[in-house]
Amino acid sequence: MALTRRDFTHALAAGVGGLGLAGCATTPPANATLDQLARAKGLRFGSTLGNLGRRSRFHDLPYRELTGRECSVLVAENETKWQQLRPDPTRPYNFAPAEEMFTWAEGRGMALRGHTLLWLEPKWLPAWVNALNYGAGDGEAARRVLEEHIRTTCGHFGNRIESWDVVNEAVSPETGELHRNVFSTPFGGDQKGGVEQIDLAFRLAREHAPGAQLVYNDYMGWGATSARHRAGVLRLLAELKRRGTPVQALGLQGHIAWAKPGTPQDNPAECAVTWRRFLDDVQALDLELLITEFDVNDRGMPADIVQRDAACAALARDWLDVTLASPRLHRFLCWGLVDQHSWLQGFEPREDKLPKRALPYDDQLQPKPLRQAIADALRTMPAR
Repeated sequence: MALTRRDFTHALAAGVGGLGLAGCATTPPANATLDQLARAKGLRFGSTLGNLGRRSRFHDLPYRELTGRECSVLVAENETKWQQLRPDPTRPYNFAPAEEMFTWAEGRGMALRGHTLLWLEPKWLPAWVNALNYGAGDGEAARRVLEEHIRTTCGHFGNRIESWDVVNEAVSPETGELHRNVFSTPFGGDQKGGVEQIDLAFRLAREHAPGAQLVYNDYMGWGATSARHRAGVLRLLAELKRRGTPVQALGLQGHIAWAKPGTPQDNPAECAVTWRRFLDDVQALDLELLITEFDVNDRGMPADIVQRDAACAALARDWLDVTLASPRLHRFLCWGLVDQHSWLQGFEPREDKLPKRALPYDDQLQPKPLRQAIADALRTMPAR
């Protein structure tokens, strides 16, 4: 009998699940929240909220209540990024939008994640930082700028943040090499300067957030087209561990996407083997794993909602069955819960211009097949 995609990923997950992992502590009810399902297996489930602009997700009260019901971990979508906290160096840091959300979350007993202290690509750094004119001998001046930002940000939130994305998306998916930015030259140039600033960011984060888990976060995928990206991330992590950099975990963003039939990344069985090997290699470096920003890009999927929702759910289940089998994975966060609030609505639009259906709930806050796929993956995964 032929092995189906679902059979393959379930068998792969079961193989990992036999490594002495504990059984479920409780049996969640039939109408369990996603966090209840996760906790039964030794995880916590969470999502992001945003609190900027006229369409603040946080002030959409039904959506906020849905987030509070389904989640026990909260991460700010943009409010703790450098370019939002301090777009102008002549003005104080603006912690108010993040504080409003975090105070609400703490009142509900939710854990907090910080995202992100250093985003390597220049387009995601504040304009005033990119305008700094550093030369090869300006390492101390560059260090002072990074140190001031990380000390101020971590010092403000203190031990309230359980986990920080210290560095975000340092590796070019096209080449596997590190992105170059304003700090590269003063820290040694190109690749050396990239590693040096990443190492410094983690050491500063450990000094100023001594109790937080320190995470490198990136969006490498499981298909053949992401091979260079995965290899580059693995090289970076291995080099950081060799140096004694206090990196503790890899954040798997989990922005998964449909692949056109016949392309190399279209075979889920092959993708699952490659992805499992990558996750094993990361854990072999004594690193934890987190799913930090999960959603499904339905670009290229059928226009028909029933067919498209089924395709999103199937793709999610295939990826989650493999990823959740990782014994050192203890957090699973979506990047939003309701379709209309997804960042994907403005990213690579569908050719038919239809709204994307990337998240577990539709715009009427009704659960979709994707929500069921996530719930089923949590129910069947091995316990931590």
